[in-house]
Amino acid sequence: MSHVVHNETAREQEHGHEDAGSLSLFGFWVYLMTDCILFATLFATYAVLGQSVAGGPSAADIFELPYVLVETFLLLLSSITYGYAMLANHRRDKRWVLRWLGVTFLLGLGFIAMEINEFHQLISEGAGPERSAFLTAFFTLVGTHGLHVLVGLIWMALLMMQVHQRGLTCANATRLSCLSLFWHFLDIVWVCVFTVVYLFGVI
Repeated sequence: MSHVVHNETAREQEHGHEDAGSLSLFGFWVYLMTDCILFATLFATYAVLGQSVAGGPSAADIFELPYVLVETFLLLLSSITYGYAMLANHRRDKRWVLRWLGVTFLLGLGFIAMEINEFHQLISEGAGPERSAFLTAFFTLVGTHGLHVLVGLIWMALLMMQVHQRGLTCANATRLSCLSLFWHFLDIVWVCVFTVVYLFGVI
């Protein structure tokens, strides 16, 4: 009899964790919708100010498309490796979850390093955000995306520590799912940035 009661209690607890996880995912979807509004506003601002160079350099003068293509490749590849981490999570394979998250982290870190280097080079050449409305809009849009990626990397590092210490618990599985949504969202936003800012800027 006690064994039956124990099983019922365990099922109730598991069901409660699933409900909490579903609620967390729903709440995170709501957050992503607000982030969509933020980036839509920044894209609209860039569309209005993109030609306001005030006698300074234009997009075609400062953008190096091959360099940005490498950045794009790193972020797209990191989205794939995160997908492999989620597949490992579904298999309940802690070791491979951590390995794929580690690869994803390194790729994201490479992306951030290249973006910081790009910003540093532009500023050192006198093409900082104060030079023109175009550059202000550019630094704001690309910098906001980069800041999101940095937050994602910090979140990923903390989540790797939690998975390492506690394993693939229900709470950690929900966190992995939320971070997956966030990371793929940033990937989509970057594709839009690459197309609207860089690609259209040089053609």
